[in-house]
Amino acid sequence: MDIARRVAPNRTGFTPVENGTRQIYWEYFGQGDREVVVLLNGLAMLTRSWYRIVPYLDQEYDVLLYDYFGQGQSSKEDEPYFIDRFAGYLIAVMDGLNIEKVHPVGVSYGGFIAAELGRLYQERLHTLTLSGILLTRETLFQMYQDLSLRFYTEADPPAFDIYTQYMYEKIYGESLARAIYGEQMEATRQKFYKRYADKRWCLIRLTEAQKPFFENIDKDPNAYRGIMTPTILLTGDQDRAIPYWQQAKIPQILPNCRQIMVKDSGHMTYLEQPEFFWTTVKRFMAAKTTGF
Repeated sequence: MDIARRVAPNRTGFTPVENGTRQIYWEYFGQGDREVVVLLNGLAMLTRSWYRIVPYLDQEYDVLLYDYFGQGQSSKEDEPYFIDRFAGYLIAVMDGLNIEKVHPVGVSYGGFIAAELGRLYQERLHTLTLSGILLTRETLFQMYQDLSLRFYTEADPPAFDIYTQYMYEKIYGESLARAIYGEQMEATRQKFYKRYADKRWCLIRLTEAQKPFFENIDKDPNAYRGIMTPTILLTGDQDRAIPYWQQAKIPQILPNCRQIMVKDSGHMTYLEQPEFFWTTVKRFMAAKTTGF
């Protein structure tokens, strides 16, 4: 497996949604003759953010990527976004590509979309992989989101610049932070800053979409207990964005879920410990059972 090789999608396209008034951009790696893994973007990601990860998967699986509203090449109107609709847009993309079932992998914000896929469309899933999410109302997480929104909405540009430095301190574990601290981390931060400096409404709308997600949990705490899809939850032992004790509540909610600790990793498990993460995920997807 050459994980350093460059990749390019075999097909790309746009799927019309919302009665044809909006567009979802997607990319497909493969020929359509294997099971499909869907990599679900984090909040500030886009399809090409996954290109370094595709080589871990594309020798055994086809891979599907897509951008939510406010990301990449999908529509970016300044209007309310909804996580359950992001899940529904994936189903529309799948239908257009004649894909019956997929293996979703959702890390961080992508895990919320993965959870909605399980709640609303589990008949379209082989397995479900989650990491760095929560399915309960947690005050500390709400405080984190409130702070993020304050930085996004602050009129003073330096405030957003400061936030981008705080964000990386929050999400990385010690080993990765130490490895890239300095010029490499600054280059990553600058890339994020330039992408959203004049499009902060995208971050605002994506973050605000979590409000109805958690309001639905408040209304129906049992909303996810009906997900019978085999599920694994990979938790970074140094995750400070959504710590272990919050994620540990998920196996108490999902009846067919196994939690696995990712050592020496913060919030970005798939990136910080890729060999362990993707080897574990592939073993799980091949077995289609949590007892792999």
